[in-house]
Amino acid sequence: MTEARDPLNVHDFEEAARARLDPGAYAYFAGGAGDERTLRANVDAFARWELRPRVLVDVSEVSTATTVLGTEIALPLIVAPTAFQQLAHPEGELGTARAAAAAGTVMCLSTISSVTPAELAAAAPGAPQWFQLYWSRDRGFTKELVGAAAEAGFRALVLTVDFPVAGRRERDLRAQFTLPDDLPAPNLPVVLARRDFHAALGEIVDTALTWRDLEWLRSTCRLPLVVKGILTAEDALLAAEHGAAAVIVSNHGGRQLDGVPATLDVLPEVAEAVGERIEVFVDGGIRRGTDVLEALALGARAALSGRAVLWGLAADGEEGVARVLALLREEIEVGLKLLGCARPGDVTRTHVRPAGSPV
Repeated sequence: MTEARDPLNVHDFEEAARARLDPGAYAYFAGGAGDERTLRANVDAFARWELRPRVLVDVSEVSTATTVLGTEIALPLIVAPTAFQQLAHPEGELGTARAAAAAGTVMCLSTISSVTPAELAAAAPGAPQWFQLYWSRDRGFTKELVGAAAEAGFRALVLTVDFPVAGRRERDLRAQFTLPDDLPAPNLPVVLARRDFHAALGEIVDTALTWRDLEWLRSTCRLPLVVKGILTAEDALLAAEHGAAAVIVSNHGGRQLDGVPATLDVLPEVAEAVGERIEVFVDGGIRRGTDVLEALALGARAALSGRAVLWGLAADGEEGVARVLALLREEIEVGLKLLGCARPGDVTRTHVRPAGSPV
């Protein structure tokens, strides 16, 4: 009998997570919309670029640290907002928060989480945390929710704008996935348990929102506003014009509209449009430290990862998340040294080229 080995990379953590998770929960976390073209494209996009290392550069002292919205973090990778982490492990968001704090990076708490902003803040006192917002049709509820995040000491508000309706996620439908009755959802105005999950998700958000509504949100909550779900230069410019401090190039992990571009393919367009005015982040498909370096080279200030962190949580709770973040930080540090860069800010467009380009 072959002895099980400790995970060596994010792919190994996913296999360990899959072995431990209920099939319905795994399908929920792993799946995408439609034929999952965009889900696969997010990962495949990194293979369309090659790194261009520079040699004979002094890399005796290399730091992976950077800043995001004025906060110093230990590596250019943020924990993306992912829903219902207690489905992955009983420690849920609290375990992830402690691991992110120990790793020295930001955790972004999803509205669709099992804990309140105050509970997350208490789990990792003083750690930098952001709150991801699904804007409810009940504006009073939304105002109270963002107020709770600000009161808990969160550093930024991340508004998801690509969710007027839940994408058609066929893995969930085949698995007849529903949430257990005992799974808390304290940040939602509706109950999702034991219902048509996709239909219930559609009740979370106000489908009548426009760019003008950001003025009300910014007047209600003074936290820096990050707009998540940008896939075009036009929308990136509108976000900057309406007071966003940053945008996240994101297609919701391939879970919304199938057939849209991979986020890495869109990143240069967005960075060129607004990178001099506001900070640009990217999520989708991050599985390696070299993926993060490619994102930096193409204009991102930092990357976000959701599934990689979830696989660590499902595999081994807080310790699993800590190991995934440590692994990715090590890969980033090694990559910086081999690229000839002393810090993330040294990685530029000159450090990548399209795969297969003539030398």
